[in-house]
Amino acid sequence: MDYLWTPWRYAYVSTAEKARSCVFCDAVKLGNDEKARIVHRGQQCFVILNTYPYTPGHVMIVPYAHLDELQKLPSEAASEMMVLSQRMESVLRDLYQPDGINLGMNIGKAAGAGIAGHIHMHVLPRWVADANFVSVVCETRILPETLDVTWERMTKALSS
Repeated sequence: MDYLWTPWRYAYVSTAEKARSCVFCDAVKLGNDEKARIVHRGQQCFVILNTYPYTPGHVMIVPYAHLDELQKLPSEAASEMMVLSQRMESVLRDLYQPDGINLGMNIGKAAGAGIAGHIHMHVLPRWVADANFVSVVCETRILPETLDVTWERMTKALSS
């Protein structure tokens, strides 16, 4: 079996883990959704762009409640998380025409959660062969649009 190592991700994961405050809770309190990269606010959850996206359009659905396990999430918030996941699948398909969609959660540090203290659902578009040699060998992601452009496109799509 071959292994592909991504050591540059450690700096992000270890910094997020040591942060005194929660990046998701801080984003909600910022008062500027564009700066925080929040593209939608629901009643129980919000949708935010991933600051370090794997692909353009990579979002996370985050409950307002600061919880570290899905089983602790009230059913109303869990339901809204799934409704927003469905909505984001539709928006991503319309905006990016991907070959597929990744949807998932990493709960806990051992499961790969970069921010283990606050559960969140990743929703991101995927294309056949989108993990090319540049990401694997050169430690570089190629994204065809800036996060500002993604934020504008998403907020426009979600407001209609």
